[in-house]
Amino acid sequence: MKVVRTTGRGAAQAQETLAALERRGGAALDAVLPAVNKIVAGVRKGGDLTVLRHAAKFDGLIDASALRVTKEEMAAAWAATSLEMQDALRTAAEQIRGFAVEQLPASWVAEDVPGLMTGQMVRPLGAVGCYVPSGRHPLPSTLLMTAIPAQVAGVERIVVVSPKPAPETLAAAHMLGITEFYRLGGAHAIAALAYGTGTIERVDKIVGPGNLYVTAAKRLVAFDCAIDMLAGPTEIVVTSERGRAEDIAADLVAQAEHDPEALAIFITTNAELANAVGVETKRLSAKNPVAKVSLSNNGLVILAGSVEEARELTNRIAPEHLTVDELSDLDWVRNAGSVFIGRWSPQPMGDYISGPNHTLPTGGTARVRGGLSVNDFVKLITVQKYDRQALGVLGPQAALLADAEGLDGHAAAIRARLKKPAASRGNTKARGGRAG
Repeated sequence: MKVVRTTGRGAAQAQETLAALERRGGAALDAVLPAVNKIVAGVRKGGDLTVLRHAAKFDGLIDASALRVTKEEMAAAWAATSLEMQDALRTAAEQIRGFAVEQLPASWVAEDVPGLMTGQMVRPLGAVGCYVPSGRHPLPSTLLMTAIPAQVAGVERIVVVSPKPAPETLAAAHMLGITEFYRLGGAHAIAALAYGTGTIERVDKIVGPGNLYVTAAKRLVAFDCAIDMLAGPTEIVVTSERGRAEDIAADLVAQAEHDPEALAIFITTNAELANAVGVETKRLSAKNPVAKVSLSNNGLVILAGSVEEARELTNRIAPEHLTVDELSDLDWVRNAGSVFIGRWSPQPMGDYISGPNHTLPTGGTARVRGGLSVNDFVKLITVQKYDRQALGVLGPQAALLADAEGLDGHAAAIRARLKKPAASRGNTKARGGRAG
């Protein structure tokens, strides 16, 4: 891991490095966009035929009839799964579901002004597509993390796509009751979900991480189909003054093994600890080729001049995963996807079983949003209802605001209701006629 010092002769270089970290994320997508644009446009125009051609080329799908995974295949995968793995999947699902239930926003109404009811309704999206990677590492955990919040939100149609899905992924799908699952991956899978193909109906939103091609495709379709976020390579920052070197190094290696492009950073003012972490990461990654490459290319130890600077640098980087020493550190954390506190909270626990989602913002996006949650699968519809009294109180002021904006029709629509109604004739005695 490269050591960067923010003080002394290395200060200028450190600032360049940090500035580059803040700009990370976009350049790699630009390189693949031309190829991805061609794929997405082709699927949008060609539908099933184009999707199947790409699936044969990229996903190894030879038999078109195998595009859709059957309920029987998912059930067989579950039956073939060991009891220990079944129990682990159930436990993870319970934790994720429980957390999503707590996150679910509520419908409410209020009457702050007499006669005016305002509120919000929480309604689920109609259909979502869950992208589950299965390249270097099959990720049944991602199926749980994407499908369960959608279920908690009440989404009626949940579509899973995954190229060459692992048996554990199929087993997890069976456990969750997933009924629509396609053997598709890459940019063509994203295009199929966004635009439909004939066999596959379009969805309202696409969620889940993927490689550069998947992420670039999500960027291209985002104006036609909602997406969760543009997720890049995994990131980890550990900001610590007194942690154990072996624990810190173990977390750095764990996240670095996801991808040769993963970003692993240790920030501290403790030079002795920094040196020890460097030694431990080298030892622990020696037999882990992906982590070894990632740490060699992207691993950083940042020696800050003060604790305050270490904290500020952490927020500037806005990491996907962040580990800090103690609960009180949360007071200074402003930008992070998910925070892990203390030596007994290894980051991989969050990848599988803690409950909070592991689909998290990367590339500095943690400055503006958190991870995937049940909120990504609902929409908030606002409601307002006036009676005559409330309109009489607020209407004249609203009409004045409309006047100021030059929107005469707006003002007229309000004032038409503020006019006093014409006097009612009521029931009058008949004139003339004879007395009874």
